[in-house]
Amino acid sequence: MRGSLIQNHRDIDRLLAQTRRIAVLGIKPEDRMPAPAHMIPAYMNRAGYEIVPVPVYYPDVSDILGKPVHRSVADVPGRVDVVTVFRKPEDLEPHLDDLLKARPRAVWLQTGIRHDAFAERLLAAGIDVVQDQCMMVEHRRWRSGA
Repeated sequence: MRGSLIQNHRDIDRLLAQTRRIAVLGIKPEDRMPAPAHMIPAYMNRAGYEIVPVPVYYPDVSDILGKPVHRSVADVPGRVDVVTVFRKPEDLEPHLDDLLKARPRAVWLQTGIRHDAFAERLLAAGIDVVQDQCMMVEHRRWRSGA
């Protein structure tokens, strides 16, 4: 079964409504608080989602947002609904095998992150994809009913 490229508000709203657990690939720790890769997951955590930190750097950090970190998405125990990604488009390819192994329902590439070939591989594996959208902005829009 092929995944869907999620591009419109109706489908984004449905994805957010069905999501409970979000792995954050490329999350930054508390000492990088103003960075979107910390601020957005912190917002989603406050909004009631379970956040699973998967930092790419920061090998000495053992928890972020009070949650234990994992070094790959595939190592996260249990089901992950969505993996939201904070990586430059040119840095996505090394994460493809990890994401395919983890088999989340969807992969969400944050604002400014678009990689059509990468997205196509996820879609072919049955994983839904959002590209170049801010999860926090979309969540606020959805919650406001706009």
